[in-house]
Amino acid sequence: MSDYKWPLMKNSISLWDRFQLAKFVLTSDKFTQGQNVELFEKEWSKWLGCRYSLFVTSGSTANFLLVSSIIEKYGLERGDKVLVPSCTWVTNINPIIQLGLTPIFCDVNLENYSFDLDNLKIISELHPDIKMVFVTHLLGIPAEIEKYRKIFPNALFIDDVCESHGCLDKSGNKIGKTSLGATFSFYFGHHMSTVEGGMISTDSWELYDLMKMKRSHGLARVSDQFEYYQNQNPEIEKSFLFVSDGYNFRNTEFGAVLGLSQLKRLDKFIDNRDKTYARFVEIMSSLKNSDNFYPIAYNEGNSCFCFPFICKTKEIKSKLISLLDKYKIEYRPVVGGNLLRQPYLKNYSISGKTENLNVDIIHENGIYIGNNQFVSNKDMDLLETILGEL
Repeated sequence: MSDYKWPLMKNSISLWDRFQLAKFVLTSDKFTQGQNVELFEKEWSKWLGCRYSLFVTSGSTANFLLVSSIIEKYGLERGDKVLVPSCTWVTNINPIIQLGLTPIFCDVNLENYSFDLDNLKIISELHPDIKMVFVTHLLGIPAEIEKYRKIFPNALFIDDVCESHGCLDKSGNKIGKTSLGATFSFYFGHHMSTVEGGMISTDSWELYDLMKMKRSHGLARVSDQFEYYQNQNPEIEKSFLFVSDGYNFRNTEFGAVLGLSQLKRLDKFIDNRDKTYARFVEIMSSLKNSDNFYPIAYNEGNSCFCFPFICKTKEIKSKLISLLDKYKIEYRPVVGGNLLRQPYLKNYSISGKTENLNVDIIHENGIYIGNNQFVSNKDMDLLETILGEL
């Protein structure tokens, strides 16, 4: 049991969710992927507004499966370039490397922590042959995708929305609704939880059908085109006909039951998070010592994951951490900071920019504390008091 009075996340799995799971366990005899997984996928698609969704074992495997399927469907070749941010979760980067593509790293900005537009323009000149752009909507903040599309009009765009369920684009659509491919995570610390689990959403039937096969070892029998594949390969036993390389990224009925139960409350979760985010922006902008921090923008369409603090100096960060420890408030660095300073990525660099990196400011002076649907007005009053002590 955590000693933190304000943890990053509290358990979103309610007594009602547990009752639904217990009832399912006691009345069902199939626990592997089945009708509840299919129903959860349909209900998620309905909530998001997309055509197809696929429930998998995690947000990380969602990223891997999506990238692998795009390589196959769109004919990407080993060494092809993929644009990625320098501050994101590592499993956005890992599939690019593991599947033989070349990551091109970009600096981030200090408003929404997505791609820095000035650096993007330089990269577009240095690497006009970028084939794909993997956009992370970090910390619940929607990235400015349309601006990126103008700079890379010929690239494929995919979205990581793993910690940003329900964030909105400029048109008011949920991010992922019209995406070529968007990934979501239902890990314990995110907006809703299936304990472990993730989702891939797309409007492309062909990509969906391919991902469905690759999720299940590459088996043709799960495809909507099963009869076609049988006719093309009559010499192979149809039950074990493999038409693509694949994996076992299937999830269980247990996770789907929890997902179906929690999805009914997701909009309420998001609304609660957005209300505390608005209060957080107000607190940060009204601080007498507000110049201790880089400004926190109010981002329309936010689906807040956490409260970030990007301090102006290491000394301020150290004082803030001491106060958070004093009041037992849990904190983390902003995702992985500058990922290129992590040991396994030390041979990579940010393209076209070598100094005055925004991502280094985040790495050295940034932390966040948890925002979730359980944060109260009392908690926010405490935070305001703490920041006044700096």
